[in-house]
Amino acid sequence: MIAPWLSIVGLGDDGLDGLSPAARALVEGAEVLVGGERHLAMLPEPSAGAGRERLTWPRPLTDLLPQLEARRGRAVCVLATGDPLCYGVGTTLLRRFDPEDCRILPAPSAFSLAGARLGWPLDRVETLTLHGRSLELVLARLYPGARILALSDGAETPAQVAELLVARGLESARLTVLEHMGGARERRIEATAGDWGGRAVAAFNTLAVEIPAEAELPAPSRLAGLPDAAFLADGQMTKREIRAATLAALGPWPGALLWDVGAGCGSVAVEWLRSDPRCRAVAIERKPRRVGLIAGNAAALGVPGLRIVEGAAPEALAGLDREGAERPDAVFVGGGLDTAGLFEACWAALRPGGRLVANVVTLEGEARLLALRAAHGGELTRIAVSRAEPVGPFHGWRPLMPVTQWSAVKPRETGA
Repeated sequence: MIAPWLSIVGLGDDGLDGLSPAARALVEGAEVLVGGERHLAMLPEPSAGAGRERLTWPRPLTDLLPQLEARRGRAVCVLATGDPLCYGVGTTLLRRFDPEDCRILPAPSAFSLAGARLGWPLDRVETLTLHGRSLELVLARLYPGARILALSDGAETPAQVAELLVARGLESARLTVLEHMGGARERRIEATAGDWGGRAVAAFNTLAVEIPAEAELPAPSRLAGLPDAAFLADGQMTKREIRAATLAALGPWPGALLWDVGAGCGSVAVEWLRSDPRCRAVAIERKPRRVGLIAGNAAALGVPGLRIVEGAAPEALAGLDREGAERPDAVFVGGGLDTAGLFEACWAALRPGGRLVANVVTLEGEARLLALRAAHGGELTRIAVSRAEPVGPFHGWRPLMPVTQWSAVKPRETGA
C-alpha cells in the first residue's frame, strides 16, 4: 500500500503546541506546507537552505487544487483550522483527491470548543457557517428555544446577525462571541441582540445565539405547510394544505435536487429547502415580478441558496439539462402542464428513480393527467379543502378550488 502523500492537519489557536506528536511530525516533515497566512504565521520561520516550499491559499480556493496535483507524490501538508471536515478545506480537497491519497488529523472544531465553553450538547444545537455565505441562513434555524453556533465571516458578523434578529422582533435573543478559542487571546463577549450595538470583536470568532423559549416567530416550523401569510405573493401560490400534500408527494431527502417549474412565488421550492439544509432547488419562473417575489421569500425564510432561473419552460430548462449537468431528483409542475413539450422535457431530465408531481385545477388539466397516468402509471389524488370564514355574524365553509395531483416515479430499469 502506498502511503498517503497529502496530509491535512487541523490547527487550534495554540498552534504547534496543541498538536499531537503524529500531527507535529507531519508538519515538520513536509516538503510543501500549505495554509492561510494565519496558519503559516504559527510556524517558525524556515531556516536558510531548508528547501521547504510554502503556499498560501489562493482565492478562489479551488485554484489550489491544480497546484496540489502538480506536487503529487511529494510530502504535502495542508494546514486547516480545527476539524478540516467541518466546513473546512478538507471537504474541498476530498472532491478532487481520493481518501487513500490523504491523511487527515483533525483538531477540535470550533463547534466542539464552543459547546464545551457554553455547556451546550452539540446534538441539540444548530450549526452552520456564515463564512462567505448569506446571513439569511440563520433565519431557517430560528425557533423558540433554538441554540445556534455559527462560524463568523469576520469581525462584522455578530453585529450583522444582531441587526437581523432585531428586525425579526428578537431583541431579547442572547448573543455570545467566542474569540480565539484555545489560544492565549481567548475572550468571551455577551449581550442581547437589542443591546449589541457597536461592540468590537476579533475577526477570528465563533458566534453563539440563543433564542428565548417564549419567542414568537412567523415561520418556526421546518415541516411543510407554512402559513400562506409567510410568503410574499401576487395570488399565484400553492396554498398551505395543497403545498403540504405536494411536498409529501415529492418526498425530499438530504442533498436531493428539486426543479420547481412555474414556481410562482417559490413556496414549494422554499419549503423543500427548509426541510433540510442539504437540500437543493432550482425555481423556474417566466414573470420578472414573480422572480423578485421568489428571491424575497427565499431570503426571508432562510434559504438564500435557492437558484432562480427566469424564463418560460420548457425553453428555460435547456441550460439546466445540458450534458454533464446534474439531473433533478424531483420535479414539481404547478401549472402549464399543457404547454407543448413541457412534460417531455421534465421527464427526460428527471433521473431514473426520481419523482414528478403535477397539480392542476382545470378539466383540461385533468384530461392531460389522465393521459399521462395511462402512459406512465403513477397515482392520482383529488384534494379538496374548505376553510371556515365569516358569513355575516356567523361562520361557514368556503371551499378552495379542488386540486388534482399526479405523482409518478420514473422507472429505473429502462431510464425511459
